[in-house]
Amino acid sequence: MENFLNSVDNLIVSYNDNIGVYLLLVLLIPTGIYFTIRFKFLQISRLGHSLRIISGKYDRKSDTGDINHFRALTTALSATIGTGNIVGVALAIYFGGPGAIFWMWVTGFLGMILKFAECTLSTKFRKVHKDGSISGGPMYYMEIALKDKLGFFAKVLAVIFAIATILCSLGTGNMAQSHSMTDVLFTNYNFPTWISGLFITSVVLLVIVGGIKRIAEVTSKLVPVMAAAYFISAITVIVILYNKIPDAFNMIFHDAFSGTAAAGGFLGSAFIFTITWGVRRGLFSNEAGQGSAAIAHAAAKTKYPAREGLVASVGPLIDTIIICTLTALVIILTGAWTSGIKGVAMTVDGFTRGLSNIGLGSVGRHVVAGGLLLFAFSTIISWSYYGTRAAEYLFGEKLIKPYRYLYGLFVFLGSIWGIDLVWHFVDMVITFMTVPNLIALLLLAPVVSKEIKSYFSEMKRLKN
Repeated sequence: MENFLNSVDNLIVSYNDNIGVYLLLVLLIPTGIYFTIRFKFLQISRLGHSLRIISGKYDRKSDTGDINHFRALTTALSATIGTGNIVGVALAIYFGGPGAIFWMWVTGFLGMILKFAECTLSTKFRKVHKDGSISGGPMYYMEIALKDKLGFFAKVLAVIFAIATILCSLGTGNMAQSHSMTDVLFTNYNFPTWISGLFITSVVLLVIVGGIKRIAEVTSKLVPVMAAAYFISAITVIVILYNKIPDAFNMIFHDAFSGTAAAGGFLGSAFIFTITWGVRRGLFSNEAGQGSAAIAHAAAKTKYPAREGLVASVGPLIDTIIICTLTALVIILTGAWTSGIKGVAMTVDGFTRGLSNIGLGSVGRHVVAGGLLLFAFSTIISWSYYGTRAAEYLFGEKLIKPYRYLYGLFVFLGSIWGIDLVWHFVDMVITFMTVPNLIALLLLAPVVSKEIKSYFSEMKRLKN
């Protein structure tokens, strides 16, 4: 069995290193730049309006949808604020050096406009069921909006995306998260992984059987609390070491184009390795361009697709540009990135070193453990929704319940499998979602432009 898993792992690594990562570089960054220019830096120019929408200013109970704007955002954020913010950042720095953080920022900034586009389209082409519930996501706008352009191949593209979403829900949103949870429980508290795995699986199943409304209810409470606790702890370390901040930023910007990794050697110092690790972990962190968040945002109560797109655009700002930066600064300022430690242990080391300056070093591991457990758990339950929507699209409602039990099984499998295989699988399946979605976004750019003009014209009319 071990030899079989090693063979599978080698095949996956070969795909990731020679095909997958270059597909992302060729499509993700150029598409983000194109949309940013075409839509006149909308992710920044309309940020104030986006925040007012999230605050509830434009909420209308009578609007079609399952959840309000804030809960749609927290559900999507709970799926992205996970191990990518703690483990992913540490891995990016370990393999790509501090310069990888610059490319995570680039991915986050461009991701804001990609999230806007995909969530605008998802809301516009969502499906309203007889009971008033909503199903939406890239598979729907691929099939419906691209039918005239691609004919039969529109449905093929949609099916490919839906299959990839199921694979991603089992990998990105499931195994990577449960593995990180059991790993930190074992590392910090010596809990056996199989016992932790069984407990986590049981709790996940109790939550996800309630569907999107229960998931949204849980995540709307978890996300603000977990983000605040992690934010305060990270800010504390950064304030303590404030005199090192200029050097840290100088290192990030310098190494972004030269490359210096903790792993060392030619591979670690190559520029292409720095940028690929930044983009990989940036995409894993915010999922922009991947199309997953569009499934959650499609359920929002709104009559204007572009309005929900604006809400979605704030996600990468919070997730990648703010929270991932806090983790990165803790790791770099404390010198943990040169420790030779890999993964979550590097982040734990950073917080422990930083808080030890005020006599709270032992608290560091608890901060990271608590943050990781909450982040990862919320990601697992949100991704279960994405997977069920894809399963419903492919096979109908009859397979939703069986899928949830399959999902629970993979929670347990992820908790006991080796970390390398899990992360390699995650990187592979992300490309299976992202590439079809980016192709669809490029083809549907004129539709997004039309929605932008229509929405802001209506806002101007109502204001007058």
